[in-house]
Amino acid sequence: MDLVSYFGPLLQNAGVFIILALGLNLINGIAGQFSLGHAGFWAVGAYVGASYGAFFAPAFLPDFVNLLISNVLGIIAASIAGVLVGVPCLRLRGDYLAIATLGFGEIIRIIINNLDVVGGPRGFTNIPHWSNLFWIYLWVVLCIIMLANLLRGTHGRAIISIREDEIAAAAMGINTTKYKTLAFVIGAGMAGLAGSLFAHAQQFIHPSSFSFMWSVIILLMIILGGMGSMTGAIVGAVFLTFLPEFLRLCGETVSEWRMVIYSLLLILLMLLRPQGIFGKHEFNLKRLWPSKGGAK
Repeated sequence: MDLVSYFGPLLQNAGVFIILALGLNLINGIAGQFSLGHAGFWAVGAYVGASYGAFFAPAFLPDFVNLLISNVLGIIAASIAGVLVGVPCLRLRGDYLAIATLGFGEIIRIIINNLDVVGGPRGFTNIPHWSNLFWIYLWVVLCIIMLANLLRGTHGRAIISIREDEIAAAAMGINTTKYKTLAFVIGAGMAGLAGSLFAHAQQFIHPSSFSFMWSVIILLMIILGGMGSMTGAIVGAVFLTFLPEFLRLCGETVSEWRMVIYSLLLILLMLLRPQGIFGKHEFNLKRLWPSKGGAK
């Protein structure tokens, strides 16, 4: 078995899901909102990026430049969609916000399904193969650095305060609508980036790749890892990317029960560790190997 050809696509998908999970974690875990339409933003970025590559990319530009342009266009398009959805919907809370964002995701999928220019129900083909492991994980690292710096700064603290107590945050003078929208737009933009990378790695995308079930799976990734933890989002994304392949290797019968196993895993997690693997904490080497001068 050629290990590169076998694990390469899995690692690419894992990188894409890490970016998606980090973006949704910013919205759901760090800002404290409840979005179920993340696959819609993923679809916007994928189809905009793929459209640039298939129809508009100049042949004289190097592939990495075209990929960069495609990624930027995917980020911008998904961010604009995030503004259009976030401004009216973020006035809602809890289940109402989840239903509104769920509706957005389904509207995007249905619109794409009826656009013949991008393949419609046949799927989008002839997408240039610009994306690979290097570019995907370079963007993963950049996203982690960006989020880490955001959360350490004033804006990140304001977003976290909204999650902890929105009324108290507003009483302290924080513009809660502004910061909720900011988190929503950044998370949507990251989903658009993941979509562009995904399209140029797979070279074929289909509306079914962005169904409501994928929004649930991405949500499951951050719940498994720990809502509010970037480390948890990464671990959850990697684990649930490789788990279906592991189940497939266990036999066809086991693979057919994949979603049941997901559900049982979530139930067990909620019973045994409701806060997720990492909770709201991040992985810290100092906790594993404390210095001799550390606390006793």
